Amino acid sequence: MTMKEILAEYLACPIRQVISRFGDKWSLLVLYALWRNHPGPMRFSELHKLMTDCSQKMLSQTLKRLEKNHLIARKQFAEIPPRVEYSLTPLGESLMPSITSLIQWGQEHFTEVTDGKVAV
Repeated sequence: MTMKEILAEYLACPIRQVISRFGDKWSLLVLYALWRNHPGPMRFSELHKLMTDCSQKMLSQTLKRLEKNHLIARKQFAEIPPRVEYSLTPLGESLMPSITSLIQWGQEHFTEVTDGKVAV
């Protein structure tokens, strides 16, 4: 296969295109946090408290990417100090059964997959 054919195959692959939109660890954690808090929205600081190992910059980038991909909604209030809240969109909500199934599978098979070792 030529590089052009490989690229065309990659771009046409639905699973690669969809998973690339939320498949990183921070996106999954944000989606799960918002789902656990559902139907209430969450503020940036609330999300960051749950994900202390995620930098503010990375969390901000993740939220922007999820909003761009229509999985979360961002609501900004005209207040001083400014207030911004995040929540799942209907599309994001429709993804959660799959994510919660993956989490359950991970809990059931954690030791087998990690050999009892946690990545740092």
